[in-house]
Amino acid sequence: MPVRAVFLDVGETLVDETRSWEAWADVLGVPRFTLLGMLGGAAARGEDHRQVLERLAPGVDLAAADAERRARGLFDGYRPEDLYPDALPCLHALHAAGFRVGIAGNQPAEIEAFLDGLDAPVDIVASSASWGVAKPSPEFVLIGSAARVTPAEIAYVGDRVDNDVVPAATAGMVAVHLRRGPWGHLQADWPAADLAAIRLRTLADLPAALLARR
Repeated sequence: MPVRAVFLDVGETLVDETRSWEAWADVLGVPRFTLLGMLGGAAARGEDHRQVLERLAPGVDLAAADAERRARGLFDGYRPEDLYPDALPCLHALHAAGFRVGIAGNQPAEIEAFLDGLDAPVDIVASSASWGVAKPSPEFVLIGSAARVTPAEIAYVGDRVDNDVVPAATAGMVAVHLRRGPWGHLQADWPAADLAAIRLRTLADLPAALLARR
């Protein structure tokens, strides 16, 4: 069955999260290298990134720390310059090729305003916060009904094997693994990575890879 809709993850797929993670290090008062190194370890073990913050600052109130990040001007949300260079060209190319294009990831609801404001032809923008369900929950397949197509007609693109490839493939979607960011590189050799129907190192190759399956 040909792919008719393409959904892309946000962090380390479309957006480079470096600035956000460095701001977490600054607000917690730890060296940036320490936090980034521990983040890599968590990625290799398939752990939740919040465990890194809790190890570095036991008992930390993450909501309060995030509010402090913003109040101190360390991080005020993502900006267009945080997008990977291939992100917008890929979204435009997918639209031009006739695919319905969506963005959906494990993110706070505020990310939707940023994504909606991009100069990109995106049909659906959603976050786990708005939907009330997060990857790797099988219920994330609800994006299928949002796109008005069946799961088999959806390609889901993400950097994580555990949070993106496995749930997408389990739901019957075309799973696309993007080898980018700490999770993308460290999980690329996991056995479960074989569930990905397509493996990429750049979003520039995504439109052609999907068109080749028609």
